Amino acid sequence: MPRITGEFALIERYLAPLSTGSEGAFGLKNDAAVLDMAAGERLVVTVDCMVADRHFLADDPPDSVGQKLLRVSLSDLAAMGAEPLGYLLSASWPPDTQEAWVAAFCEGLARDQRLFSIALLGGDTTATPGPMTLSLTAFGRVQGNEVLDRASLRPGDDLYLSGTLGDAFLGLQILQGRIDGLSPAAREALVARYRCPEPRVALGRALLADGLAESALDVSDGLAADLGHLLEASDVGAELRLDAMPLSAAAEEGLARLGSAPEILVSGGDDYELLFAAAPDRRAEIARLSETLSLRLTRIGRVKAEAGLTVLDAALRPLSLGSAGWTHF
Repeated sequence: MPRITGEFALIERYLAPLSTGSEGAFGLKNDAAVLDMAAGERLVVTVDCMVADRHFLADDPPDSVGQKLLRVSLSDLAAMGAEPLGYLLSASWPPDTQEAWVAAFCEGLARDQRLFSIALLGGDTTATPGPMTLSLTAFGRVQGNEVLDRASLRPGDDLYLSGTLGDAFLGLQILQGRIDGLSPAAREALVARYRCPEPRVALGRALLADGLAESALDVSDGLAADLGHLLEASDVGAELRLDAMPLSAAAEEGLARLGSAPEILVSGGDDYELLFAAAPDRRAEIARLSETLSLRLTRIGRVKAEAGLTVLDAALRPLSLGSAGWTHF
């Protein structure tokens, strides 16, 4: 296939089909979309930007780039307890971008649209001298007046993490050539977690609907860094147990090959798991929710009144983290 030529032909061929199923998108023939909201519903909006070789690798498969772009925004909606509705896409393509790359990128978006029952509502495309820059704005809805937020932690609350920690960080180390000798299954699992995170939409909605949690966020820049945002917003501190961190078998193999201690994963990014707080008397309900969703929900620490974050090892000794997490600048 040739390089991209002609904005409107590209939109008609690859992007307009992604709007199918959304009347408010008008087939991408208008400059704006219209969303209907029922009485008692509120709109939740989030935007994310991904830059080649900053947020994804330039040689990542283009379909996985499309999926990651969509999923990181859906993860933000999940952290608010929102149901996804649709999204806007803004893409700035370098002049050497091949049409085949765009076609595969849009196929990744199409797969996840079917998975999460959403559609493209509109957006913009343009050329750039580089690097490739992609931005996605996602819309969701919640019922009533409540959302999961960052400022409702209370001393004594339990801290939970969904899924497993550090898989995506280790996947990136593999792709950057820092880990080798892994079993094929472990390598595939870790790389997949980096390229295609799992937004915990069902979990976020259940936590909000059942009143199990009031505060949550998705772990994108590293567990320690993101927990710090929660603590600052709520003016509290926290204690994490390193020996409680949920690790996959692939992550344990990856750590051994990397030759690093487990605490490095507390600062790793790109997990997109949900970190949330719940009162201790909700433990049985959270255990049942874990079974219902077939999703690991691990109690990893607790909120305390004293400011600051402490990470303890198995012997309850404080650990010093080299870095709290990843930064965008």
